Amino acid sequence: MAVHSGFVAVSLGALVALAASGAGASSLERFAEFIAETLTARGEFEQKIFDRNLKLLQESRGALAFSRPGKFRWNYVRPYAQLIVGDGSRVWIYDEDLKQVTVRKLDQALGSTPAALLAGNNEAMRAFTLSDKGARDGLEWLEALPRDKEGNFEKIRMGFRSSGLEVMELVDSFGQTTVLRFQSLERNPELDPGLFRFSPPRGADVIGDVK
Repeated sequence: MAVHSGFVAVSLGALVALAASGAGASSLERFAEFIAETLTARGEFEQKIFDRNLKLLQESRGALAFSRPGKFRWNYVRPYAQLIVGDGSRVWIYDEDLKQVTVRKLDQALGSTPAALLAGNNEAMRAFTLSDKGARDGLEWLEALPRDKEGNFEKIRMGFRSSGLEVMELVDSFGQTTVLRFQSLERNPELDPGLFRFSPPRGADVIGDVK
């Protein structure tokens, strides 16, 4: 699979927030609390993509926000500017350098992907088999296996500290691993609804599910 930050971002969708929980809680308990109690979030992220031999292929940074279910904003600022917005019904991907907007229906863009875990509701959880993988590197790890074997990801792992979700690891069907680390995450802030609306810039090519 070609390295493409926008694809990963669409898959992540609504993204991440702090899932506060007790110090002794398992990853499953912390994730359940995240789903139940985190309605909005904003923060920053660092993303690294590795090949199957753990060679670094791409590194990027940006900012994120989400409002569950289904609304999110994923803004890459380095090394290339790219904006991904989920408005609740569609996902808009704007590649600034190409001056191109790609539009996809939200359910088709997300499916059995990390977005269903982080931006979805309890219904979305049924697309995954969840298991507690214990402690590693000072974190409690949850593993999510998509029930749909035709998806783009073989497994998704989430690492929690007592303060909340800190790391996600996504392994795709080609053996590439995407590692996301979240910083300065704020749980349940009041967010401007305009963050989750998108109008294509004048002169941009628009392709995809525009109707």
